[in-house]
Amino acid sequence: MPDVSKKGLAMPESPIRKLVPFAEEAKKKGANVIHLNIGQPDIKTPQVALDAVKNNTLEVLEYSRTEGSETYREKLAAYYAKNDIVVSAGDIVVTTGGSEALSFAMGSIADPGDEIIVPEPFYANYNGFATANNIKVVPVVSSMDNNFALPPLAEFEKLIGPKTRAILICNPGNPTGYLYSREEIKQLADMVQRHQLFLVADEVYREFVYDGREHYSILREPGLEEHAIVVDSVSKRYSMCGARVGCLVSKNRQLIQTAIKFAQARLSPPTYAQLASEAALETPQRYFDDVKREYTGRRDLLISELEKIDGVRVGRPQGAFYCIAELPIADAGDFAQWLLEDFRLNNETVMVAPADGFYASSGLGKNQVRIAYVLDRERLKRAVDILKEALKSYIG
Repeated sequence: MPDVSKKGLAMPESPIRKLVPFAEEAKKKGANVIHLNIGQPDIKTPQVALDAVKNNTLEVLEYSRTEGSETYREKLAAYYAKNDIVVSAGDIVVTTGGSEALSFAMGSIADPGDEIIVPEPFYANYNGFATANNIKVVPVVSSMDNNFALPPLAEFEKLIGPKTRAILICNPGNPTGYLYSREEIKQLADMVQRHQLFLVADEVYREFVYDGREHYSILREPGLEEHAIVVDSVSKRYSMCGARVGCLVSKNRQLIQTAIKFAQARLSPPTYAQLASEAALETPQRYFDDVKREYTGRRDLLISELEKIDGVRVGRPQGAFYCIAELPIADAGDFAQWLLEDFRLNNETVMVAPADGFYASSGLGKNQVRIAYVLDRERLKRAVDILKEALKSYIG
């Protein structure tokens, strides 16, 4: 039998999705599984986006331009301007989700064997995109002790070498919910300029920041014009995960032209989804105000209830809709599988994402889980009650 590629064998499993077969089996046996494992918002997609697809008059579903339709990119530039980010339509490449934008970014800035430094824990698929591009992720550890703040610059400096091409951050962070301050962005900006590196920021959760805090994009930082690359997406902003539309944004012309060559190989982003995404830009501010209030309430409830459980520690998210919880157990992966296979409370259980898959350093995150608070408060409260009883039973 022929062998698959070494790269294929090295591709990591998704910590978010690898337990799905156990969840499906639990459901087949009649259990209700409350999903805390995946960032699929329950917030309704803006009606204006749904209507744009429903009421379109297309007679031929044609390819769009490789870099995305001009009207959509022009409207995206106007959206960024409202967020104090000055870019033009020519600085934007529309992609098939933020995932493709990340892949294009990595392919455009790094060769096989090159390295990208990423604060951990980080969005698990960064590992997958890096593996697919034969790039090495070099982790720098952030800690729950200071709520996963930016690690000291000295820790980055130790890791920068001849193969280092970029620093990659998620702001606000998945899985921690940490929001990088303006001062932290300026520190990173100074470092990448000194070492002639790229700074890549995954900003897909830009709208979701709490407690009166401000999101500061790397595209707003003077002097980073040739260094800054932003990855963005409509998935979370408008609760449009299934649209699979994102974008890559940079003022570095060579970077954009290189990314377009990768984009040409896949022809074009999806036409219908671009119609929906363009229309979604008309979503009124009150939509986001309501969503932020809802997520703030969910966060406060979740953190409050988790902190009542003996032995549980939890980071406090400042943005996005995730948190990392440290449990009084040795192996969160084993616990997560046990929840689905063996534990029921009133015929219900919960599904969490083991956090070790969000680390690149071996052994870290073994007793942690990522929880997505994308459920209404009643179900969140019930889920934490189940988790509390499950821990008692599991430890006992």
